[in-house]
Formats: sequence, C-alpha cells, structure tokens
Amino acid sequence: MTSLPEAEGPGGELPAVAPRLRDLRRRSGLTLEAAAQLAGLSPAHLSRLETGRRQPSLPMLLALARTYGTTVSDLLGEVPPERDPILRGDRTPPSETGGWTYWRAGGSGRAMQALRVYVPLHQVPQEQLVRVHPGEEWLYVLKGRLSLALGEATHVLEVGDAAHFDSLTPHRIAAASRGGAELLFVHTLLQSGVSGLCLGDAVTPGPRGSRGTS
Repeated sequence: MTSLPEAEGPGGELPAVAPRLRDLRRRSGLTLEAAAQLAGLSPAHLSRLETGRRQPSLPMLLALARTYGTTVSDLLGEVPPERDPILRGDRTPPSETGGWTYWRAGGSGRAMQALRVYVPLHQVPQEQLVRVHPGEEWLYVLKGRLSLALGEATHVLEVGDAAHFDSLTPHRIAAASRGGAELLFVHTLLQSGVSGLCLGDAVTPGPRGSRGTS
C-alpha cells in the first residue's frame, strides 16, 4: 500500500492540530489503536499526526472529526467564542491541507459542516482516495470542472452543477480542469463505528479491509 507523503511542521515546530488531535482522542476515551481503527488509519499513522510528524489531508481531518464527534474547524482550533449565525468572508481565512485549500462556510458544532474547497489539478494521493461512511454529502461547483466518481460511475460536473448523494456510496473527488476546481461542500457529521470505512490505495487499510475523500 502507498502512504501519503510525510510533511514536517513549519520550522520543525509542533503544528497546532497535532496536540488537538491527541487531546480529543483522550477526552473521547479512545486508545490510539481504537481511534485509528475508527478513522481508517494505522496506529503508527495516527501517532505521526498527533506528534506533528505528518500533516493530515482534508479527508483524514473529516474522518477524525467524525470519529471524535466534532468538526474540522474544531480540530484546527477555529471554534468561535459564540455561535454566530453569520460568517463574514473577510474573517474566514483559508487553510491548506493535503494540497487542497478550504474556507469554513458554516458554523462549528452543528450537525452539518459546510466548506468552500479548492481542489488543484493532479493531486495524485488525494485523487486515489475513495471514501465510504454514513451520512449525506452535497456539493456545488463554483469554478472549473470537477470529476466525481460515485460507485461505478464517474461524472464530470461543470460550473452550476450540483451533486447530492448518500455517503455510503463509494465516492472520489478530483479536479478535471487545468486551473483546478472550486466547490461548496456540505456533509452531515455522524459518529459511527464504520465511519472509517475506506477504499483505495492511498491510506493504510483499516477495519474490514478498508483503505482512505470526500
């Protein structure tokens, strides 16, 4: 199996997400092995994430957020002091992980998580990720062209096209235009024992022969 490339934190410092991942796991009462199994990762891989020796991709952050019953924003320490229903564009700076850039487009601590995502062309490790998990997903293409694989079918979505599907359908997202693709992305946040079920060759297998996008 091929693993995603390792990345050191800036200047060798421990990235803020690393201790947050460790603290959330401990507060959930999960051992390293149990949390890794639920997220579809190997214990060694999760240990590297928790010590900052590897940067998590967006799909990994989504899997870990589901495992701990929280959101990607919470994992990154972006929880606002109050649950303000309004998000101002100039107050939601972009974050980058696994080659993808994303902006928070919804509130923290909700049953749904909304993101604006930029997917560059030819991000091979992420393009190999096929994900299967409970819940629903909805996406809307803002710029460029997007390739969406759902089960055995692959669809090319243009600007203005949308997709709404059951997340238990194996799915994979990739850019299909030279300048990449930008989309609005909404998913339900569910905590489940099968939340880490993945397919593909980009992540070390987890339970039930699983391997690890949305």
